[in-house]
Parts: sequence; structure tokens; C-alpha cells
Amino acid sequence: MTKISVLWVDDEIDLLKPHILFLEKKDYEVTTCQSGTEALEEVKIKNFDIIFLDENMPGLTGLETLHELKSYNSQTPVVMVTKSEEENIMEEAIGAKIADYLIKPVNPNQILLSIKKNLDHNQLVSQKTSSNYQQEFRKIAMDLSMINSYQEWIDIYKKLVYWELELDQVNDESMLEILQSQKTEANNEFFKFIEKNYESWFKQGEEAPVLSHTLLKKKVFPLVNKKRPTLLVVIDNLRYDQFKVFEEQINKYYKKTEEESFFSILPTATQYARNAMFSGLMPADMEKIYPEYWKNDTEEGGKNNHEKEFLETQINRLGKDIDFDYIKITNFRSGKKLVENFGRQKNKDLTVLVYNFVDMLSHAKTEMEVIKELAADDKSYRSITDSWFKNSPLLEVIQQAKHMGFQLMITTDHGTINVKTPSKVIGDKNTSLNLRYKTGKSLTFEAKDVYAVKKPKDIHLPSINMSSSFIFARGDYFLAYPNNFNYYVNYYRNTFQHGGVSLEEMIIPFGVYLPK
Repeated sequence: MTKISVLWVDDEIDLLKPHILFLEKKDYEVTTCQSGTEALEEVKIKNFDIIFLDENMPGLTGLETLHELKSYNSQTPVVMVTKSEEENIMEEAIGAKIADYLIKPVNPNQILLSIKKNLDHNQLVSQKTSSNYQQEFRKIAMDLSMINSYQEWIDIYKKLVYWELELDQVNDESMLEILQSQKTEANNEFFKFIEKNYESWFKQGEEAPVLSHTLLKKKVFPLVNKKRPTLLVVIDNLRYDQFKVFEEQINKYYKKTEEESFFSILPTATQYARNAMFSGLMPADMEKIYPEYWKNDTEEGGKNNHEKEFLETQINRLGKDIDFDYIKITNFRSGKKLVENFGRQKNKDLTVLVYNFVDMLSHAKTEMEVIKELAADDKSYRSITDSWFKNSPLLEVIQQAKHMGFQLMITTDHGTINVKTPSKVIGDKNTSLNLRYKTGKSLTFEAKDVYAVKKPKDIHLPSINMSSSFIFARGDYFLAYPNNFNYYVNYYRNTFQHGGVSLEEMIIPFGVYLPK
């Protein structure tokens, strides 16, 4: 095994012999020199793993040497060692991207800690993260056997996402496999919970979580006021894990004041969940009260063409004095146009911005081989959506909103899940086409694989005809017809779909932020 090589630059290097001997006993290879000029000669002939650099030296100062060293190899970590605690020196050193900053006199253990922090950091973090998850694994497993409320499911899902993101950083494949199996177990138990409790959430007097159709009434409208404009961003098809990844960028401009998770209604599909959000009504009521706006699965035409009208009817029905605007962005060009004109929104109490990119990405993964490779699993799916967000017009809009003093809210209509397991279903030609749910008459299916609702009105869904029923796929299942079964399965397996029952699709985020 190659020794870690250390370059130590100090004009009083002879006084540091005990420190050097200490490191050499720890099996580090230490090269010393007494000036910045000597240090630059050393780095020309050898690559060092880490450099300790005295700030106060005759000739080239430490800061001058630092700038020269970075021009040779910007990746080598440099630790500045100085007697001075002057703020301007610290700031300049930090600005030059030093790895650490130590104040003399230093003891050998400080030096050792700095080396480990900079060179062994990833390994140490990986070991600690994996160890912590192993301990948490047992607690989560116990909790899964005892959950009996929707809030406990929110808490356990957030915990699973937290560990998924933590393990992403350390690339511990064995731990990630264990986590994935625990998520599968969690989804199996969550499916049983929904099957048992979902219908009761719509009964008078029963305790229910915030759902798609109650979000605006309970969480958004109470925070909208005339003193500060509000921007509500609805990113279609956004999972909680993607939301947490996006937050790193949002936190540069906004401070979070509230975060809650709520439940998407079933089906977890845009036509149902987002229309319910804007109308404040369940789909059966939308069909009954506003037949001119509602279209069932088998009807021709766009299913989300009247969100603005639905939003207006809800505001009026609740008697709210809210001057609002509704904007939908479906491509980069319209996003850039919004950036150019966003200043006009300051005069509105509420600007609702629906952004469709993530949903388009999930559908593109199904249809385009290059996207299938780029978003092969949950980790890469998060990565590609994070990359989009960092470079999107949406982030530019959020930056503008911050400077204009907007309150910011971010949410979604439903999440999505990477489907793995096919389940056969048979229906007539009028059966809906979605892979995660079906509605139609005379459906034949594997009962253990779906949540079946014989009477759609029991969960406030419309019926295409008198004998229509709904089925919703569990966990990572997707519904496939027996005809051309193998082709169908190979085409859709490992694609991101929505409409069914899973933690990823149903438990979704709502965040509120104020400008920093």
C-alpha cells in the first residue's frame, strides 16, 4: 500500500521535528522545506497528497505560495498554518480554497486530525453512515410492525428517504441494497394500511390527513395576504426525495418556515390529483358540478385544460379575496419568457406556477433509450432532475421572486415509482390505459396485487358506466395485458410510473419559504 505523502513548508521547520517524527511513526511520508520557493520546486517533481503551509515566511509569503501551488495542482488540499488570527488573512486563504486553517502553536494530534479530515474523510463518513443506518434499520423494522396512523407513515417515509440520501453520498452498495429491501417491505405494509383506511378518510367526522383537494384550503390560502405576494410552484410528478435534493439550491435564497407532507388522492395521476388540488373537490364532485371542465379517462381531449377555472371556482366558493394569476410552463422557451416578464407578478396576491418538466422526464424515460440510461435508478433519477433544476428557468424565477420579496411555496400533485413487477389484468376496449391503475367494467386481475374498489363513489371517483370499478397497483407493480405480455413487460419494467399505491406516489411535500 502506497504511503500518504505530506509536504510541510515552514521557515522554522527544525522546530517541528517532533511533529514530523509523530507522523512518520503513523506511517506518513513527510517531505519538508523552508520556503515557498523550495515548495514550488518540490511540487514540480512530485505529487503530494496534502500540503501544510506556514503563512508567515520570508520571501514568498504563505498566501503567495498558496496561489502558485494551486496553479500547479488545484486538487491537492492545502492546510494553512499561521500565528495570525487576522480576519483578512483568513478570508483570503478561504477564498483561495484552502482545505483547513490551523493557528500556531499546533500539536501533533491537530495535524493528524487535519490529514484524516481531508484524506480519510470519505472513508470515515462512509463507515459512520453505514454503521448508523445498521442501528436505525432495526428501529425502522420494529416501527413498521406497529404503524397505525397516517402521520406515522409520513414519519417513517421521511426517515427512509433521509437514509437513502445519506447512503447515496457514501456509495455503500450493500447498505443501499438493504435499504431498498426495507423500502419494499415498507411499501407492502403501507399498501395494507391504505387498503384498510383510505375510504374512511372521506367519511364525515373521521380523522384524515391533508389530501389533494384540501391542500389549498388548509395550507395555502391561510398564508396568502395583501402585504406580501406569494408564489406557489407546483412541480408535476415530484417525489419527496427530489424535493429534498432541490432544497440545497432553494436554501441559497430562501429560509424554510414550514414543511409538511400531505397525501395525493387516488389515482395518483395528474388528471385526478391536480384537478382536485385546484378545484378543492374530489373527482366525482368535479364531474357532477362542472361537467364542462371534467373529462373521464376514456374521453378525448386534454384532461388538465381547466385548472385556472377550477382554481377560480374554489377561491370564489370559499369567499377569499385573492387576486391571482395561473401560469403553466411546459417547455424551456415558455420558461425563459416567464423569467423575462416575471416582474409583472408582483401586483398579484398569488401567482400559481405549474411546471411540467419532471413529469415529461419520467415519460421520456419510458420512450427514449438515452434517458433510460441516464435515469436508470432512483439515484440517477434524482441526479438528473437536480441537474435540470440547477440550470432551469424555474430557478431563475425563484431568484427573481426572492429579490422581489415573494413568499415561496413549493409542492406537487403526486410522486412516481420505479416499477419492477408485472401483474396481469384483463379488461374491455374501454378500460383506461394507465399502468398503475385501471378503471372499466368486468376487470379481471390478481387480487393480491391491487387495491380494488368496486364502487368508485365510495372514494369519490366518477364511474365511466354503471358497472365500472377501479384497481390500483401496489408497491412497484405495474399492470400488463396478457397479449404480447413479454414485450410489454420488457418495455415498461424499470420505468417511472404513477397512479397507484406507494409511499413514493402518495406521500408528497409542501414547503413554505421566506426570502433570506
